[in-house]
Amino acid sequence: MLVLSFPQLEHDGFCQNPFFECLVAEVPEESKSKEGFTVVGYSFFFYTYSSRKGRSVYLEDLYVMQEFRGNGIGRGLLSKVAEVAKKKQCAQLQLSVFNWNTPARDFYAAKGAQDLTVTEGRHFIRFDGQNLDNLANEAPKD
Repeated sequence: MLVLSFPQLEHDGFCQNPFFECLVAEVPEESKSKEGFTVVGYSFFFYTYSSRKGRSVYLEDLYVMQEFRGNGIGRGLLSKVAEVAKKKQCAQLQLSVFNWNTPARDFYAAKGAQDLTVTEGRHFIRFDGQNLDNLANEAPKD
């Protein structure tokens, strides 16, 4: 299993043409976490394109430290990503949620998100590791 290194993450997010964007939620020093952190949440997203809808944003991660949940930080981060999407003229904001993460599914549903598994019967598909290598090796040679 390939594990992303910090230098690779830093490069991909801060190079000339970044692969992703990230917003952070920060609290004042006097409200820092038990561990001493002032950054208590983040949203991690990137741009995609839909042949049916046009420009899109994909929200890969939305995280708020447990002790800061319930204070509107997640809602604020999600709304900021939506604001960025609208400024970039994106038609949709997409994300995926694990089946077991009922609190997150409920959170997004309360904000108006549609579960495409139900409404469109879509399945989230991935190629990685050896399967990605095998598929790439099948590409026609120039």
